[in-house]
Amino acid sequence: MLLEMLTRKKPTDDMFVGELNIRQWVKASIPYKIMEVIDGNLLRTEQGDVLAIMELGLECSKELLEARIGIKDVIIKLNKIKSQML
Repeated sequence: MLLEMLTRKKPTDDMFVGELNIRQWVKASIPYKIMEVIDGNLLRTEQGDVLAIMELGLECSKELLEARIGIKDVIIKLNKIKSQML
């Protein structure tokens, strides 16, 4: 969900064909092409903050459920990012 919000793309978008999915697309963009996948309306945000949120989105969407970050850790990381942004 985080990746969809940050990129303004849905997993069903026409650009995701074959093996390419939203997670792979975002992962390939980190760290050097991150601003190419971010929704233009978010570009006023510091690149480091966006990168931290994108990396968290990747942690939340790992292929294996057991490898995904727990919701309590997600909240802790989001609060940390929020405090850095303020």
